[in-house]
Amino acid sequence: MPTVRVPDRPGPPLRFQLRPVAPSLRSFLATEAGGAVLLLVAAVVAIVWANSPWSSGYDALWSATAGWQVGPWAFEMDLHHWVNDAAMAVFFLVIGLEINREVTSGELRNRRTVAVPALGALGGLAVPALIYVAFNAGSPAEHGWGIVMSTDTAFLVGILALFGPRCPDQLRLFLLTLAVVDDIGAITVMAVFYTDDVWLPGLLLAAVLVGAIVVLRWLGVWRLAPYVAVGIALWGAVYASGVHATLAGVVVGLLVPSRSARPDDVAVVPRYAKRLAQETTAEREHVTELAARAAVAPSERLQRVLHPWSAYVVVPVFGLANAGVHLGAESLRTAATSPLTIGIAVALVAGNAIGIFGASFLALRLGLGDLPGRVRYSHLFGGAILAGIGFTISLFIAELAFDDEALVEQAKIGILAGSLVAAVLGSIALRAFGERWPLCSPGGDGPPSALPSLPWHAPAPR
Repeated sequence: MPTVRVPDRPGPPLRFQLRPVAPSLRSFLATEAGGAVLLLVAAVVAIVWANSPWSSGYDALWSATAGWQVGPWAFEMDLHHWVNDAAMAVFFLVIGLEINREVTSGELRNRRTVAVPALGALGGLAVPALIYVAFNAGSPAEHGWGIVMSTDTAFLVGILALFGPRCPDQLRLFLLTLAVVDDIGAITVMAVFYTDDVWLPGLLLAAVLVGAIVVLRWLGVWRLAPYVAVGIALWGAVYASGVHATLAGVVVGLLVPSRSARPDDVAVVPRYAKRLAQETTAEREHVTELAARAAVAPSERLQRVLHPWSAYVVVPVFGLANAGVHLGAESLRTAATSPLTIGIAVALVAGNAIGIFGASFLALRLGLGDLPGRVRYSHLFGGAILAGIGFTISLFIAELAFDDEALVEQAKIGILAGSLVAAVLGSIALRAFGERWPLCSPGGDGPPSALPSLPWHAPAPR
């Protein structure tokens, strides 16, 4: 019986098709590096636009209002808040889904695997905050200590893919686990310390809606529509309560079921497909599609839909809306002597390098966990420097921390400067360490080498 070739994409071909994107470009855009490049381009465009003769257009765009009105009920925000409060809820939803997946079936299940990056993340939260407070203690800027407590996952993994060692998978695993724990800490800080006035009825309604999601999960509801509907309502309730509305995205991401597929659900899919092959009716196609969806966890399906939108639309638009810092001579002179700007830059670069490496080293020396594969102390130190890139959530918290536009501007300059220095130094370090002490053997075979003892460097495996 001849073998039937399975096409890359289902469905008949169109009579007329545009020239397809080259496979190499499609593969590039499918990686974190592609998302990081889009974010970088958006940030550069924002900075150039905000400092061009057309800078008034930049300010006018994000201050323009949009909303809806139905009879006496109306809702309106400017575009800047639509991006920061609404669109970024999708970004935080994807983070919640990633944490949910890692806890359920990923690396966060293994205590020894997660111990070192988790403790490293705690060091990367605490030490930068302490350095920042040391620069700004007693000043109005002291409240911004949360700005330096987050690593930008998109830039981190993207730069690792572009400029890191030739075989970054083991280091990527470590840094991704660290970034997940880091995100949990940053989100908690944002919820607890950067919420102003709270409207209790809105908060109670939000609690009821969270309970509704828990009930849906307990009932075994696998369709996405009920979770999406309750999630949108939860966003509205959290927004009305005074707590930052993006936290609704995190809650939904953490609560959407992420169970592994049940064998019975998987086994029934071919039966529906066989019936469809026998008689291709719309009803049988619909039932087959539902059977296939029921075999995949709701969180995985939701993440597949939302992740491209988050990486390629939401985050770049956020960068475009928030990175437009006015870099005039006066603002740069002020930033050069501002404890706020200097504190952020030093905390991002030195704080993360010291905090992450120091806490990870302590965890390793105490035998609390292991590093994956052939990751060495040198790679760990380079990755800790690279983790000083604190772009997306740092800009986000800067907007929450300060009402004074001058302080926000100084904070953004510090974030941009510190993130740039961390990216350059981390890339150089990882490239040098990766070439001299590779993370993998030339053939990729053989068991991983044991973690070397100090000094940091060990001979490359033969």
